[in-house]
Amino acid sequence: MTGTQSGTAAPAHTTPSHAASWMLRAATAADIEVIAELRATVMRADLERLGRYDEHRVRQRLRDSFSPQHTSIIMLDRELAGCVTVRPADDRQWLEHFYLAPHCQGRGLGSSVLRTVLERTDAQGMTVGLNVLQGSDARRLYERHGFVVEAQDPIDVFMVRPPEVTA
Repeated sequence: MTGTQSGTAAPAHTTPSHAASWMLRAATAADIEVIAELRATVMRADLERLGRYDEHRVRQRLRDSFSPQHTSIIMLDRELAGCVTVRPADDRQWLEHFYLAPHCQGRGLGSSVLRTVLERTDAQGMTVGLNVLQGSDARRLYERHGFVVEAQDPIDVFMVRPPEVTA
């Protein structure tokens, strides 16, 4: 999901527990390496816990699946704070590559960004799917926003959220 239209930034938001404003901007091909590094940093502890961390693979998986047309960069006080991808997949939107820099976590930014993304998918009447690593703290964030487990395996938990009906 791009956060911009015709090169203009999406409206800035203020997180409830944090006075800083954030915005989404459209990703470009030039963002790939910084996002690959962010992914490696954010996922390292969970992947190590699962015995799956590979210094090269963690970055290459991002490079192999990066789609700038469906990715938004999360900007916090004019600095890159994270990213989120929402891409069409069969009968749903697929939420992936939702990473926040460690210093931006735990302050309400993830909830605020996710709420904005879900408002857009709800307006389109779309179900959203995602997968999260077993034991990841991120699972609680997704559950708070209405995601439920659809399936799981020893590594991944696949979750789904139907669109909410808005008045």
